[in-house]
Amino acid sequence: MSDSSPLPPVRLHPEAELARAALSTPLLSRAARLARWAGPETRVDAGGGLVEEQLPAAAGLLGLTGDDAAAYASEAWRVAVDAGLVEIVDEDAGTVRAGEELGLLTGGSPHDVLTVWLAALETVVADASVPDLQELAGALDAGGEVDFSSLDWDPEAEAEFLDGVLGNLYLLTVGEDGPGESPVPLPALAASMIVPDDMGEPTNDVLEQVSDAMMRLDDQFRLLEPIGLVEYQPVDEALMADADEEPAAPVDDTDVTRYGIVRLTPLGVYGLRARLLEAGFEAPAVGELAGKGADALLDGTARFGRSAARAETEQWLDSREPLAAARELLAAARGADAGAPLRRLRCQQALSLLGTEAEPALREVLDDPELGGLARVWLSERGAAGVPAPSQDMVFWLTVDTLAAQLQAEGNSDELQALVEGLAAQHSGFFAAAWRVGHPATAEVLDAMGRLHPDKKVAKEARKAAFKARSQHGG
Repeated sequence: MSDSSPLPPVRLHPEAELARAALSTPLLSRAARLARWAGPETRVDAGGGLVEEQLPAAAGLLGLTGDDAAAYASEAWRVAVDAGLVEIVDEDAGTVRAGEELGLLTGGSPHDVLTVWLAALETVVADASVPDLQELAGALDAGGEVDFSSLDWDPEAEAEFLDGVLGNLYLLTVGEDGPGESPVPLPALAASMIVPDDMGEPTNDVLEQVSDAMMRLDDQFRLLEPIGLVEYQPVDEALMADADEEPAAPVDDTDVTRYGIVRLTPLGVYGLRARLLEAGFEAPAVGELAGKGADALLDGTARFGRSAARAETEQWLDSREPLAAARELLAAARGADAGAPLRRLRCQQALSLLGTEAEPALREVLDDPELGGLARVWLSERGAAGVPAPSQDMVFWLTVDTLAAQLQAEGNSDELQALVEGLAAQHSGFFAAAWRVGHPATAEVLDAMGRLHPDKKVAKEARKAAFKARSQHGG
């Protein structure tokens, strides 16, 4: 995932709701209980972990039983320390006291709670990249240090792999065409990291790598679920009955749930967005533009998918009087720069959400060469009286402007191809007139029509018209 372009905008749940979810996560609630339990008699080792003889009491406090009780208690304590719920007073004596952050869980704002939760999340994500304790114990050298080479484990590469997986899960969750809050099959997530985009049928070697990645992710998501990042249905134990074999990636999609499915929770979406922002990615959230001007709205939503752009625009309009909003939108839509056509398209979409109160603003721009066409469309769609017919020049200018905007928004999409075919079919002399249109994007639009139209003769006409347009404008 590259940080050079913005990620799709995400719709975050309210912070109060997310804070309640954070407080109820098993791991943070355990960490908070241990922090309240800690006192003058509590002792920690040199690394800040609870000394071994105190783990049974900690596990008992948390109601943990079984072989893993001490390990779960130790993990909750480590989260408490890392998140500031516990403070180490004297490293030499190993004494502790409640940390300042503990009070934030009950007396702080929702944002304060989420800040503590994010610190806990970082600890868990770091732990998820580490081999289990048995593997680490078997890799100790004579000096008691971990010999990473004997583990066949690269800490940096492992952390990057998990970050990449979580980034892909975020994209699948928030993307316009992704599954949204639906679960993602573990094999698909593993394959997104292993299988090259241009590979047709995966080779056996690649399938084996996907299988290995699935097993790593199965362990990691089991660790990430208690902090509330994901909801996870693990790989079916029956598939791993043979201890010497890892299950191959499924061929039959009908049984894919047996291979593990994972869903990013609303709290997880919040957490991953925060991590992405920290890492330097541009990760917008719907609602961030509501308090800004129309220019910021139109430029910002230019990169959004349709539904996200509409949601952002609705929030922007909610706090404004319709007529003033319409005037501000129209003023921001003007321009001859490369981004102007898409701004006007977003303006048109925003204006479609306004009622007749906005009509005076549209009438004011009827003679504007850049806005007169879209104003006539808006007024006509609402059955307004006395709307002057557009000149042929205005019709062609609006057509080129609309195609330029679609090209910017969606590239060579099927929808744009259908629009191009329809235009050429309805107007037999379209190309003869279009090259004369004084729009900055005329040649670019005609080039695109030449690429997209399936009829070779029509495509050739479009390319010839594009050449004439460039010659006319000296480009």
